[in-house]
Amino acid sequence: MRKIFYLLIFSCVTLSCAQVKDISYFQQTSQGEIVLSNVTYDAHIKPKDILSIAIVSSEPEASRRYNLITPQLDGSFGYTQSQPTLQTYLVDSEGEIHLPSLGKMKVKGLSTKELEKNIEVQLKPYFTEEMPIITVRIMNYSVNVLGEVLRPGKFETTNGRMTIFEGLAMAGDLTIYGRRDNVKVLRENEDGKKTIYSLNLNDKRLFDSPAFFLEQNDVVYVEPNRAKANSSKYGAADNYRTSTLSVLISLATLGVTILALSK
Repeated sequence: MRKIFYLLIFSCVTLSCAQVKDISYFQQTSQGEIVLSNVTYDAHIKPKDILSIAIVSSEPEASRRYNLITPQLDGSFGYTQSQPTLQTYLVDSEGEIHLPSLGKMKVKGLSTKELEKNIEVQLKPYFTEEMPIITVRIMNYSVNVLGEVLRPGKFETTNGRMTIFEGLAMAGDLTIYGRRDNVKVLRENEDGKKTIYSLNLNDKRLFDSPAFFLEQNDVVYVEPNRAKANSSKYGAADNYRTSTLSVLISLATLGVTILALSK
């Protein structure tokens, strides 16, 4: 009986380890290990991005001309609401925006910090006391997460950056059927060129991947694992019969093993 007990314990441990191996993250890192990454990230502006540009200073009259207000209308009666919003700027196909008094500005490929500095240089002649505080944000910073996740969809961020793990977390994390070792990221650059990156969520080299930080309009796709792919070939009844047969075979094998050990 002791041999049978040890056999059952060994079987349970083996099955548990196999399941953890399939679904856990960071398997190639050890406890307390420091992973140094050479990747620094600043979001860069692309054509068709929507920018919010706020210019605040101690000279209201000087800054008012740059902070254009867009009235917010009530959909049912058309009345203007009490809290209007700042006008946003759409980056055109040439990578330019048109700012009041400053004219066209080339913004394609710039980070938000770089654009803030460029605007500050051009505004310097218009302010006599102190320079204004300039804040630029990308308003359409969103990614699409598809495949074997709990809640596929489009997700937005307002802090100017999103990692692959943050994007997956917004989608409710991978299901147990999602492949952790081959997550795809589809990206389109400023020139329309599309690139597909493959990410292994178990590999510590992930932190140095160009796709670790997601860019605006990235598409993340989580592939199904082999078990899910195979099960999709059969109907529910076939899956039930296959599962039942597997259990019966396992029980028969265990019974034969027990009889052999008891002799």
